[in-house]
Amino acid sequence: MEHSTAAPLCCLTGRVIHGRGLGRTVDMPTANLLPDPGQQLPPGGVYATTAEVDGGSYPAVTNVGERPTVDQERVVTVETYIIGLHEDLYGRRLAVTFWHYLRPTVKMSSLDAVKKQVQRDSMRTLELLGHGKERP
Repeated sequence: MEHSTAAPLCCLTGRVIHGRGLGRTVDMPTANLLPDPGQQLPPGGVYATTAEVDGGSYPAVTNVGERPTVDQERVVTVETYIIGLHEDLYGRRLAVTFWHYLRPTVKMSSLDAVKKQVQRDSMRTLELLGHGKERP
């Protein structure tokens, strides 16, 4: 897999836990990572990442921080949309490697608006990671 940066910004490992399941309702399931103890989270925002699960590596978009569109409470989460992977990952180990900062997290008007932004973020991630057109 190609990356335009020589080294990743950081890597987080942990277990996938249950979230609220809202992404699944708009066909945009995310893996909510419970990071292993002692890991330093990167600054809040949306990142182009790769996600490794069960020996496979997939391009992904990861939000670190609050989710102002869907949560009233100020809870920091690590939530990853794995491009092209739609399987149940609950309880499985996940490694997320952060390659590029894409944008800050912002409050949007609806879950559908979030989905459209994640689609744009996904296209940008595929470009940055050198995937071109061969992956969705």
